[in-house]
Amino acid sequence: MAVTLHRAPVAGIPPLALYRILWMRVSVFVVEQQAAYPEIDGRDIEPGAELMWASEGDDVLATLRVLREPANTRIGRVATAPHARGRGIAADLMRAAVAHLDAEAPGLPILLDAQEHLADWYGRFGFVVSGVPFAEDGIPHVPMRRDPAGVA
Repeated sequence: MAVTLHRAPVAGIPPLALYRILWMRVSVFVVEQQAAYPEIDGRDIEPGAELMWASEGDDVLATLRVLREPANTRIGRVATAPHARGRGIAADLMRAAVAHLDAEAPGLPILLDAQEHLADWYGRFGFVVSGVPFAEDGIPHVPMRRDPAGVA
């Protein structure tokens, strides 16, 4: 079965798909990483927010969230289901998200907060560390930024 990429605001996602996306995010970020925090934080329903996800049939394999902020766009909540890791699915989602944001808002940088051990992975998509490391729920993170083409 082929992997399909999707993008939609929360209100446009079929209820069972949305449930599977949120279940997977909580399973990865709260349960697997043992970080008790409000994973469903209200940002998914902000104006302009969209979720992207990859699926095989009804199985949600990976997801991420795109936010539009006044001076930049932001990617977050990048997660892959344990059984789907190592297949390049999250990388496909990241490439699609970056391409979409570059086309939609070519002058805006894209920001994200990466778990520190994944900084090199995000570097593959043009992101560079842009600030001091910090801990979020006991997990080391670094702020990262991808400037528009031609901007230093």
